[in-house]
Amino acid sequence: MPALDAVLAKIDANRDAALARLFELLRIKSVSTDPAFKDECGKAAAWLCAEITSLGFEASVRPTAGHPMVVGHIKAKRRDVPHVLFYGHYDVQPADPLELWQTSPFEPRIDEVDGRKRVVARGSSDDKGQLLTFVEACRAFVEGGGVPCDITLMFEGEEECGSPSLPAFLAANKDELKADLCLVCDTNMWDAKTPMITAMLRGLALEEVVIRAASRDLHSGLFGGAAVNPIRVLSKIIADLHDDKGRIAIPGFYEGVSELPPEIAEQWRALPFDGAKFLGNVGLSAPAGEAGRSVLEMIWARPTCDVNGVTGGYQGAGSKTVLPAQASAKFSFRLVGQQNPEKILEAFREFARARLPADCKVEFIRHGASPALQLPSSSEALSRARRALAAEWGQECIIGGSGGSIPIVGDFKRDLGMDTMMIGFALEDDRIHSPNEKYELASFQKGARSWARVLDALAG
Repeated sequence: MPALDAVLAKIDANRDAALARLFELLRIKSVSTDPAFKDECGKAAAWLCAEITSLGFEASVRPTAGHPMVVGHIKAKRRDVPHVLFYGHYDVQPADPLELWQTSPFEPRIDEVDGRKRVVARGSSDDKGQLLTFVEACRAFVEGGGVPCDITLMFEGEEECGSPSLPAFLAANKDELKADLCLVCDTNMWDAKTPMITAMLRGLALEEVVIRAASRDLHSGLFGGAAVNPIRVLSKIIADLHDDKGRIAIPGFYEGVSELPPEIAEQWRALPFDGAKFLGNVGLSAPAGEAGRSVLEMIWARPTCDVNGVTGGYQGAGSKTVLPAQASAKFSFRLVGQQNPEKILEAFREFARARLPADCKVEFIRHGASPALQLPSSSEALSRARRALAAEWGQECIIGGSGGSIPIVGDFKRDLGMDTMMIGFALEDDRIHSPNEKYELASFQKGARSWARVLDALAG
């Protein structure tokens, strides 16, 4: 295995060529959701396959029912090394509205703001620039004598349209893709100078509730007061979901929810995060979650129950004095720790049924459920990666969470039994999915150096 300093020097020497390669990939209009760009997606897959093949990977473009996957394998010369699977996606969001781009979205350019240079193009941050940081790290190792770990690369072409072909692909190629650890580069740093490993993802359970009562809509003057109103019943269910301290009142809801490890809790308290400013940016002034919890803890590490939509009665202009025959609402539960999505949904159904008066019936419509995911804080791989990133950036590496859910990580855990470490170099202001998407040049260049350090550290 080549010495790390020599690998880092190669990455630095290859900066101009690496940037040129990024520009080539960015010029390919690999918009996955629009059938008009199907050939462009195939072109991006072929480009990546050729690129990693040139580095010595045994690689191929794999057809799916949608856009193709790219899979490549390379082995280290040593035998006592870990095997990592690196995942990225080459597809991008549509560039619309085109008139809001300062220049053509598929003609990458370099601009500079406040002394920081960045690449501006669709896909520069999500996910082509991020993906290539890992490829460039592999290139430097290969040129220096060999990679430090056994590496499998998997590049997807449908992430931006829901990964419809992914579950079948994982099932059909489970033995080939299984590794000791999965690495994903589709997340953010804490800020432009501070690296972050996203080690916690909230799970998600989605449920729709329909309350039905009378056989038809009723005149409120003739039936009001005597007939049950499904909106009122539904409102009672919603109102009872939280107590006056913001805790979720469904029996058994907090089973499997644990407190943060003391080290992580202390690190989060020390972060320069202004909860009031975070809420103020969207016109709010007070946190609405559990009393005594910080805003950062609420969005990264605590479970939620939210109403995402309510429907019932007359929805047109003006008023109509009607008692509706039915009312419905859509609910989402963000889950953490060891919460069981199936138990959560059943407990919620019992909670709702217990509040049904006479003459009301309820229907529950399931819209999906997935558990939370967390890389154990005691993980040796996590510790090694933290030290490697701190060495590159000169700052302590943050162990963060994600308030959202990343389905691919759940797929890897469920189908391949692998934990995932998410290390990204994007920034919050990269404008992903928006006009004038950008990726900091420092993110691209130091991202490659960071992956070199991480791979070296994982190999021991």
